[in-house]
Amino acid sequence: MTTDDIATVAREYFPNRTVEDAHAHGSGHINDTYATTMRDGEESKRYIFQRINRTIFRDVEGLMDNIARVTAHLRKKADASPQDAHTRPLTLVPTRTGRFYHEAATGEAWRVYEFIENAQSFDVCTGPEQAREAAGAFARFQRDLCDLPGGPLKETIPYFHHTPRRYAALENALLDNAAGRAAGVKAEIAFCSARKAMTARVLDLMEAGRIPQRTTHNDTKLNNVMIDARSGRAVCVIDLDTVMPGSVLFDFGDMIRTSTPTAPEDEPDLNKVRIDLAIFEGLANGYGAVARNFLAEYERENLVFSGKLITFTIGIRFLADYLAGDVYFKVHRPGHNLDRARTQFKMVEEIERHEDEMEAIVRSALA
Repeated sequence: MTTDDIATVAREYFPNRTVEDAHAHGSGHINDTYATTMRDGEESKRYIFQRINRTIFRDVEGLMDNIARVTAHLRKKADASPQDAHTRPLTLVPTRTGRFYHEAATGEAWRVYEFIENAQSFDVCTGPEQAREAAGAFARFQRDLCDLPGGPLKETIPYFHHTPRRYAALENALLDNAAGRAAGVKAEIAFCSARKAMTARVLDLMEAGRIPQRTTHNDTKLNNVMIDARSGRAVCVIDLDTVMPGSVLFDFGDMIRTSTPTAPEDEPDLNKVRIDLAIFEGLANGYGAVARNFLAEYERENLVFSGKLITFTIGIRFLADYLAGDVYFKVHRPGHNLDRARTQFKMVEEIERHEDEMEAIVRSALA
C-alpha cells in the first residue's frame, strides 16, 4: 500500500486531516497493518489502520460488532477500576458516518484504532516478569468480560479450538496421503494415536456444564499484549479478531504453548526444545493473581492440561498440513511443517514430564 492508498481510506475517517506518514507495522500475518500519522494544522497524532483479511473473516460486520462491544465494555471497566490505571483498552475510531469499519468500492474492509504510544509488543518472552505481566493482562481481559452484556459474541472462526475436528482432519489427511508422505511419519502418527483420547476432554466438560463458556481471546501469544516501554507493565491486550465464546483453558493453554518453549516452533534440533519452568511460573503467578477470583473448579484443575491440549492441537494441524502437501501454513524449506509438528510434540512430552511440578506451581499461584 502507498501513502496515497492510505490517504484514500483516511478521508473516510478524518476528512479534515492529511496523512503525514504511513508504513507497515507489526509482525501479524493475517491483516495488513499500517502505523499512520495524521496531521491537523500544527498537531499530529498516530493511528493504526488495518485492512481486514476477508478471506478469513468473511462476516466483517459481525467481527466489528464483536470488537465494538468488547472495547466499549473494557473502557467502562477501566474507568471504574483505579487499580488498573496503568491499562489502556483499545479504542476504535468511527468513520465520518459513525460506523466502525469502512468498506471500499473494491470490497476491502478497513478499521482504525488509536495508536498506543510508548508501548511495544514482544515476539519472544524476555523472562518470568514479562510472562507474569502478559498473563495478568489476559486474566484481566477474561475477568472484565465475564459480565459482557448483550448475549454471546459471534463466532468469527467456527470450531477454532475444536481438537476432535482437528484430529479427524489429520486422520483424513493420512488416508488421502495426497503428497505421498505417510510412510515417513509413522512415529508421529503413533504419538498422536496414543493421545487421541484426550482431544475431547475440555469440550466434554463444557458440554456437561462443568466448565463454563466465557468470552475469551483465543490467540494469547505474548505479542498480543502491549508492554509499557518505561515500566514494563502490560497496558493493553490487542488483536481482538478471535474474541468470541470459548474456554479460559484455551487461552491459558496457548500462553503455555507460545511462551514457555526454549526454542522456536520450527526448531529441527529437538534437543534444544524444552519447557522453561521459570517462564511457566511467571505465567501461572500473573494469571492466578487475577483469575483465582473467578475460575471454576474444573477450570482450575485443567490449567496445566490445557497447555498439553493446545500444543497437541497445533501439532496435529502442522502434521495434517504436511501430509496434505503444505497447503495451509506457509513453508520456507522442505519438511518445514513436519519440523513444526515434531517441535509441538516434543513440547507435549515436556509438559507430560514436568506435569507434577507444573501442577504444584499452579496450586500455589491460585492459593
